[in-house]
Amino acid sequence: QVQLVESGGGLVQPGGSLRLSCAPSRSISAGLNFMRWYRQAPGKERELVAHINSFGNTNYADSVKGRFTISSENAKKTVYLQMSSLRSEDTAVYYCKMQANFNGVSWDYWGQGTQVTVSS
Repeated sequence: QVQLVESGGGLVQPGGSLRLSCAPSRSISAGLNFMRWYRQAPGKERELVAHINSFGNTNYADSVKGRFTISSENAKKTVYLQMSSLRSEDTAVYYCKMQANFNGVSWDYWGQGTQVTVSS
């Protein structure tokens, strides 16, 4: 069973930076529709943070625009999230999601989540 493996989370001071990475546990022979980062803070619903499709088109939540950058390596089906100017309200568990395309049939994969804590 393929899983997405996230890394790069941790504790950072306000104003600091972190880079999250997400890659499959083994190679997936499929096309790629898109990759996304979500986050879920305690007591809140999971929210979409950033999206990148196979063409490199990106979208961001308003709360992170100008501070976060999503990028990907499609051949490796790996996605990154560069986070800068971090704020306490960015504290959450961050999850990656990949939608693969198996000859027209889409399939979603999720990571297990990585904790990001922004605190002095």
